[in-house]
Amino acid sequence: MKKLFLPSLLLTFFLSSNAYSQSGKILKKRKKNKKVEKIIPVTKKKKSKTSKYTDFVNKDTKTDEGLFKIHSNKNKFIYEIPKSYLGKEMLLVTRLKDIPAGLGGGYVNAGSKINTQVVVWEHFKNKILLKVKSYNAIANDSLPIFKSVKANNLEPIIYSFDIKTENIDSTAVLVDVTKFFSSDIKAISGLPSYFRKNYKVRRLDASRSFINSIKSFPKNIEVVQDFTFDADAPPSNRRTNTITLRINQSMILLPEKPMIPRIYDKRVGYFSVGNIDYSSEALKADDKRYITRWRLEPKDIEAYNRGELVEPIKPIVYYLDPATPKKLRKFIKQGVDDWQKVFETAGFKNAIMAKLPPSKDEDPDFSMEDIRYSSIRYVASTTRNAMGPSVSDPRSGEIIESDIIWYHNHLRSYRNRYLLETGAANPSARTLNTPAEEIGEMMRMVISHEIGHALGLPHNMAASYAYPVDSLRSGNFTQKNGIAATIMDYARYNYVAQPGDKNIRFIRQLGPYDHYSINWGYRVIPNAKNPKDEVKTLDKWIEEKSGNPIYKFGFQRRNSFDPESLTEDIGNDHVKASTYGVKNLKIVAKNLPNWTSNQTNNYDDLSELYGELMSVWARYVGHVVGNIGGIYENNKKPIETGNIYTPMSKLKQKESMSWLHKNAFQTQKWLLDKNILNKIDEAGYADFMLRYQNIFLNGIINSSKIKRMIDSEILDSKTYTATEMMKDLRRGIFSETTATRNVDVNRRNLQKSYIEQMSLLLKDDKTKYSDVHSIVRGELETLKYQVNIASKRAINTISKYHYKDCYAKINNILNPK
Repeated sequence: MKKLFLPSLLLTFFLSSNAYSQSGKILKKRKKNKKVEKIIPVTKKKKSKTSKYTDFVNKDTKTDEGLFKIHSNKNKFIYEIPKSYLGKEMLLVTRLKDIPAGLGGGYVNAGSKINTQVVVWEHFKNKILLKVKSYNAIANDSLPIFKSVKANNLEPIIYSFDIKTENIDSTAVLVDVTKFFSSDIKAISGLPSYFRKNYKVRRLDASRSFINSIKSFPKNIEVVQDFTFDADAPPSNRRTNTITLRINQSMILLPEKPMIPRIYDKRVGYFSVGNIDYSSEALKADDKRYITRWRLEPKDIEAYNRGELVEPIKPIVYYLDPATPKKLRKFIKQGVDDWQKVFETAGFKNAIMAKLPPSKDEDPDFSMEDIRYSSIRYVASTTRNAMGPSVSDPRSGEIIESDIIWYHNHLRSYRNRYLLETGAANPSARTLNTPAEEIGEMMRMVISHEIGHALGLPHNMAASYAYPVDSLRSGNFTQKNGIAATIMDYARYNYVAQPGDKNIRFIRQLGPYDHYSINWGYRVIPNAKNPKDEVKTLDKWIEEKSGNPIYKFGFQRRNSFDPESLTEDIGNDHVKASTYGVKNLKIVAKNLPNWTSNQTNNYDDLSELYGELMSVWARYVGHVVGNIGGIYENNKKPIETGNIYTPMSKLKQKESMSWLHKNAFQTQKWLLDKNILNKIDEAGYADFMLRYQNIFLNGIINSSKIKRMIDSEILDSKTYTATEMMKDLRRGIFSETTATRNVDVNRRNLQKSYIEQMSLLLKDDKTKYSDVHSIVRGELETLKYQVNIASKRAINTISKYHYKDCYAKINNILNPK
C-alpha cells in the first residue's frame, strides 16, 4: 500500500497544478489543504450541421416553378428536385446559342446541337448523382440476363451533388447546381474535343464565365451559360486569345410511356435509332432498329380507322426565326405547309404548320432554344447550306424537337446553279437578278427538303433515276410529277430540258415517293399493340410497290456503286441525260460574259460562275463514271422475287466509256474559252482542267471498283470485265500513240496522271494478291511499248520529250531500283 501511495500523490499534484480544460483554457491552481473539487470540463456548443429549407428559400429568393423549382439568390442556383422524379429518364441537349464568327469553319451556327444524352437523377447516400443512361444494350428487367447487361454497361456519373436539405414536406431534395453549370464539365461542354484541339483551348476563365439564366417550364429546364475560354488560336478576333460562347442546356422529361416504335426497314428511307437486345431467345442478341418519327395520334381514332381525315392530338409546329427577312417568310411557311397534303395520305389533316413566334407580350418566356418548340432559324453566315437536324427519344425513335437551319448566303448557290443548269432553255434564268418569285420557289423547296429530314427522312438518291430522261423534256409531265420522285433527292434543277421545250418545270418539288414514305412511317395501324404486330402490314405496303422505280429507296454513299443512287443526277439514263446537260452547258459557257460581266461592269461574278460551271460539268461527267463497274442494288426480302445485286449491262458500260473519252478525257476546248480565261486569271488553266480529269480517273482507276468488276464476272459471265475496261481506258487516253499527231498540254498532263494512278495501284498492298496487280502490270507493259514507238514518230519536240518521259516513268515503276 505504501508503495502505491507516492505515485498517486504525485499524479494528484500534477493535475491540480497544470490542468487544462477541453476548451484549451488553463484552470486555476487549487489552494493547499483545500478539498479538491470535481472538475467539470468546459465545452463549446456544437453547431447543427443540418441546414433548413429557409436557409435557401426565403424572402430574398426568386423561385421559378416548373419541372423542378429553381431557386436563385445572390448568384446561387438551387434545384428543388421532387423525389418522384429521381430515376426518371430525361433528355439533356447541349446547343450553341450564340457563337463567335468562324467557329467550325462556318458550318457551325447559333442553334447547332453539340450533344444529346439521356440522363437520370439518382439518390445515393447523402448525394444526388447525375448519370448518363445508355440504350446501346438492353434486356427485359424480368430476365436474369438483365443483371449482366447492367453489370457490363455501367452508367457514367457526370456530376455528384451534395443534398443541402429537403423541402418542408420532405417530398423534394435541394441541390446547389451553381458550380456544375459554371464549371467546364466536358459532358455538357459547348466546345467538343476537336474544337479544343483546333483552337488550342487552354482553360475556362471563371472570372469571365457565368450562368446567364435558368428557367423552369412544365416539362423542361433551360439553362443559358456564358463561357469564356483562353485559346491560343481562336477562330476570330485572334489577338484576344479568347473564345466566348453562349451555351444552352435543355433538359426535358421523356414520356413515361414511350411511343410504340416502328421497326426500321431498309427498303424505305428513314433515320433510325438502334440497340442490342439481349432478351432474345435466339443464339445471339437481336440488333433492333426503329425509325425516327413524330408522335402523331388521331384525335378521333374511330373516324381515323373509317378512313376519314383526322387532326392529330398534337400537330408538328415550326416557329420562324424573328431574324428572318420579311420578304422570305411566306416562302418558308409554304415549304412547311406543303407537307400537309403529304400527311393527308397518312390520314392526318393539319398535321404540320409554320407560325410566327409569339411576341414578348404574348409569351415573355418564349425562347427559340426552348426544347418544347421547333424552329426554322435564319443564320447570318456566309456559309451556303441548310440543315434539318432533330432530337429523338432513343428508346422509341420519337422525335421530340427539331430546328431547321437556313444560312443567309445559301440562295446565291441556288441562283448560280439555276443560271448554269437551266439558262440554255430557261430565259428567266439568264441573269444575276433572278425574279423574286422564282428565288422564293427555290427557297420553298429547300425548306421542304430540310423539313423532310426533320420528319425522319434521309436522302433518297434513287428517286432521281425514276423518271425517263425524255419525260423531263415534257411540260405536262414535269408540271405534274416534278423532276424526281421525291423532294429528298439531290435533284435541284431540270438540266435535261432543251431550248424550245415548252412549259417546263425547272425547279424540284415534292413527289409520289414522299406520300408513300410518310404513309408507311406515320399511318396508325389499327389494333397493333407492339412493333411486331405492324410488320405484316408494313411489308404488304412495300410489296405492293415492289419493282416500281418511283418507290425505290437508294442509300446515299460517298462512292456509290449503284448507278441508280447517285447524287445531283436526274433521269434514268446517265449517258443521255449528261449529253443533254453538256449540250446546254456549252450554250451557257458561250453566253456567260454577256449574262454577268457585261451587265455588272466587273469580272467577280464571271469568275465565280466560271468556277461553278466547271463543277457542273464535272457532276455530269461523274454520273457517267458511276456507270463503270456499276451494280444495281434493289433491297428485298426473300418472299420477293429477283436478285438484290445485278451488274450493269456490258453494252451500257462500254457506251459510257466511249462517252467519257469524248466528253471528259479529250481536251474540252469549249471550257477553255480565252474570252473568259484572260479576264479572270493570269495562269493555271491546264492545272485547272487536270484537277477535274484526275477526279474522273480516280473514279475509274481505283482498287475497289476494279475488284468489284472482277467479282461481277462471277455473277454474270457476259459482264464488262475489268481487263476489257482497263484496255479501253488506256487506248482512249493514249489514242495519240496510234496516230501521227501531236499531244496537247492538257492531254500530256492527263497521260502522266494516268501513269501515276497505275503506279499507286501497283504499290497498294491491299491488291497485291488479286488480279488487280496482274491487270495493271500487263497494261503498263503494253503502254511502255506503245510510247516507245510513238516517241520515234512524234511530230513536235515536246510530244517526243513527253513520250520519252512516259517511257522512263513506266520503266521505273516496272523495274524499281
